[in-house]
Amino acid sequence: MPKASPQTTEQDFSAQPASYESAMLEIEELVSQMESGKLPLEKLLVSYKRGALLLKYCREQLSSVEEQIKVLEDGDLKPWKNDQ
Repeated sequence: MPKASPQTTEQDFSAQPASYESAMLEIEELVSQMESGKLPLEKLLVSYKRGALLLKYCREQLSSVEEQIKVLEDGDLKPWKNDQ
């Protein structure tokens, strides 16, 4: 499985992650790069925007799973809607 690219550019910054796990991996890589202090200001901004987008994606995924669990707790089995 290929690693998430830490070299995020303005062009691919809005690309949808393949999964929750790949989004988390990319967030970790972005944070590591940003904390290193070696990125130029422009790259820091692009990385920050990408991280915010990935964080939103992860929150949406967790929220969807949480809703599915609530439905299962009520004894109602409904398919999980993964519209992302």
